[in-house]
Amino acid sequence: MPRRLAAATLAVAALLALAAAFFGWDGAEAQRSERAIAITVGNEHACALLDSGAVECWGGNFYGQADAPGGAFSAVSAGGWHTCGLRVSGAAECWGDNHSGQTDAPGGTFSAVSAGRWHTCGLRVSGAAECWGDNHSGQTDAPGGTFSAVSAGRWHTCGLRASAAVVCWGDNGYGQTDAPGGSFSAVSAGRDHTCGLRTSAAVVCWGNNADGRTNAPGGAFSAVSAGDEHTCGLRASAAVVCWGDNGYGRTDAPGGAFSAVSAGGDHTCGLRASAAVVCWGFNGNGQTDAPGGAFSAVSAGYLHTCGLRTSGAVVCWGFNGNGQTDAPGGAFSAVSAGEFHTCGLRASAAVVCWGDYNSGQTNAPGGMFSAVSAGGTHTCGLRTSGAVECWGANYDGQTNAPGGTFSAVSAGGWHTCGLRASGAVVCWGANVSGRTDAPDGTFSAVSAGRDHTCGLRASGAIVCWGANADGQTDAPSGAFSAVSAGGWHTCGLRASGAVVCWSNNDDGQTQPPAGRQVTISSGGSHACALGEDRTVSCWMIYTSAADVPAWLRSGGLPTTGTGGLLAHGGALPAGVIVLALLGASLLALLALARRQPDRGGRR
Repeated sequence: MPRRLAAATLAVAALLALAAAFFGWDGAEAQRSERAIAITVGNEHACALLDSGAVECWGGNFYGQADAPGGAFSAVSAGGWHTCGLRVSGAAECWGDNHSGQTDAPGGTFSAVSAGRWHTCGLRVSGAAECWGDNHSGQTDAPGGTFSAVSAGRWHTCGLRASAAVVCWGDNGYGQTDAPGGSFSAVSAGRDHTCGLRTSAAVVCWGNNADGRTNAPGGAFSAVSAGDEHTCGLRASAAVVCWGDNGYGRTDAPGGAFSAVSAGGDHTCGLRASAAVVCWGFNGNGQTDAPGGAFSAVSAGYLHTCGLRTSGAVVCWGFNGNGQTDAPGGAFSAVSAGEFHTCGLRASAAVVCWGDYNSGQTNAPGGMFSAVSAGGTHTCGLRTSGAVECWGANYDGQTNAPGGTFSAVSAGGWHTCGLRASGAVVCWGANVSGRTDAPDGTFSAVSAGRDHTCGLRASGAIVCWGANADGQTDAPSGAFSAVSAGGWHTCGLRASGAVVCWSNNDDGQTQPPAGRQVTISSGGSHACALGEDRTVSCWMIYTSAADVPAWLRSGGLPTTGTGGLLAHGGALPAGVIVLALLGASLLALLALARRQPDRGGRR
C-alpha cells in the first residue's frame, strides 16, 4: 500500500474510533454496512432482505410481524400482519399474526414464498404450489400442476405456470381471478385486483378498478406490484410509475432510478440502484415530518404538530381531518396544538383558533391574552390581567376557571391546570385518577396531559400526578428546566439540553433525539423538540410503515447504535453531523388512537 494511502487510512480509522468513543457508539452497530437487495411491503410494515442474508423489518409490529428472526434468508415477503421468509436451506419460516394459521409453514423445502392478507403460499422445489392459513374463499386451494411463481393476495392467489400462463383461485367478487390468456413473465395479486407482466413487457391488470388501480399505463415494464388499492410498476428505464388510489400520496413515486418496487397497503417502497430504500405514502399522520427552516417554538398536538417560524408565521403538519393544520396567515407570537384544533396568539395579543369547532373550542373570545393553551375539546387563555378564561366543552368543568391571577395555564384532555403567581398549582375539571389533585408547594411550570399532570419545582425536580397505568407520572430524579405531559408519556428537558422521556413507548415516543434541545412538546403519541440550531425534530410515527431505518436509507452506510439513530425523524445527532462532515451521508425521518389491525381492511 502506498505510504500516503496507508497514512490516510490510519488517520480516518483513528478519527472514526475517536468519534465512536466520544459519541458512545455501539461497536457492532457502528460497523453495520449491509445493503438491501430486495424490498417487500405489507399492510403497515415493510422488510428488506440484506446482502448478508439477514432480514430487516420496520413499521407496524402489533403481532411481531416486524420482529424478523436471526439467521440467513434467501427471500422475504411481508403480508397483512405477518411476514414469511425463505431460509437458504429452502425452509419457509413465518412470524407475526397467526390467527388463521398463516405463519404455520409446513416442513420441507420451497423455492419461493408469498405472504398474503391472512394466508401464505409457497412454491415447492418440484413446482407445486402449497398454501396455508385462512381459506374461507378457497385462496389456499392451490390447483395441481407446476408453477414458476406464486403470489398471495387478500382472499385470492395467483400462480404463474411454467407455460407462462397465469392461473388464479379464491375470491372472485371483482373478477380478480379471471386471468386473461396469453404469456406472462410475472404476476402480482393485490387486495381485490391482480396485475401481470406480459412477456412483451406490457402490464395488464384485472379485477376491481376503483380509482383506476387496474388502468396500467402503456410502455415497457420490468416488474409490477399490486397493492391494496393501487399498483406500481418498474419501467425498463428504472423509473417507478404508480396508478390507482392516491390516498396518502402512495402513488406519488419519487424520481430517479430504482431496481425494485413493492406496493403495500397505504404506502409503497422502492429500492434504489444504490441499495438505498425509499418509501412514500402513509406515514402515520405525518405529525413527525417536521419541515426544514428555523422555528422559535413548537407544539405537538394529538395527531398533528405546529411550529412558530422565526418570522412569526405558523406552519402545521400532520393529520388535517378537521382543518387543524390550516394555519391562517399573518404573524403570531405563540401557537398551541390541541386534539383536533389549534390556537395561536397574535402579536396584537388576540387569540385565533382553527380546526374542530364542534364543542366551541375554536370560538376564542375577544380581548387581549398573553398565552393560550389548546386542550382536548376546550381551550384556555391567560388574559393580560392574569385571569384565566376557558371556552369549549365543559362536561367535566374543565372550562370553569377559578378567579384570581395566574402566571400560566395548561389545558389537558378533560382538565385544566394553572400556575398561580405564588407558585401554587391549581387544577379543575375531570379528576379521574387524581389528575387535578395538585400537590402543595411551589412550582415554576405546569403541564396538563391527557390523564395526568406534571409540574416543575423551583428546584428543577419534576413531580407528576394522575393516571399512571403506563408510568407517565414516574418522573426520574435530577434537575430539569422544562416538562411536557403528553397522552401516555411525559418528557423533560435537562439543564444540559438533553431530553428525557418516560412511560409508554409503544411507538417510540420516549426515544428522543440526542444533542442539545432548547424546548420540548409532548403530543398524544409523539413528541417534538426545538434544537439549538432552531430546527424542529420529532419522534414517533403512528405506524411508521414508511419510516425506513436511517442506515438503510443511506444505502447501508455505518450509523450510530446507541440512541443517536433518529428512527422517527428530526434533526441529526451531533455524532452523525460530525461524520457527515467527514463524508458519510445519513438521513433521518418520523394517536393517541393506537390503531389495531382491521381484520376486514387492507392488506
